[in-house]
Amino acid sequence: MNRALWIVQGLLAVLFLFAGGIKFTLSADQAQKMMSLSLGFLHFIAACEILGALGLVLPRLLKIQKGLTPLAATGLLIIMIGAVAITAKGPQLSMAVLPFVTGILCAFVAWGRWRKVP
Repeated sequence: MNRALWIVQGLLAVLFLFAGGIKFTLSADQAQKMMSLSLGFLHFIAACEILGALGLVLPRLLKIQKGLTPLAATGLLIIMIGAVAITAKGPQLSMAVLPFVTGILCAFVAWGRWRKVP
């Protein structure tokens, strides 16, 4: 179980680092074309994704404040719930599958690190 959690945590960390980095590099025009969110809010989400990605791996890797890992996973789950809601309102409902699956994986990490392998 510990290995499975580490694999999922690593994959999620890469995904959220990439997603957060992309959001920071978008111009205001590009952001408006992609989403109906303000650039400031998009940068806030990007910062949360990057910090969450670091929170998924660094506490356990450095053996400092291991309880932050499930909190980071829970915070990212909340972001993914919002992403599903925003994406589902758009023209292509099928695009909501990726944030939904990502949210499920975040929930798995949160549950696993709180209950199974604390």
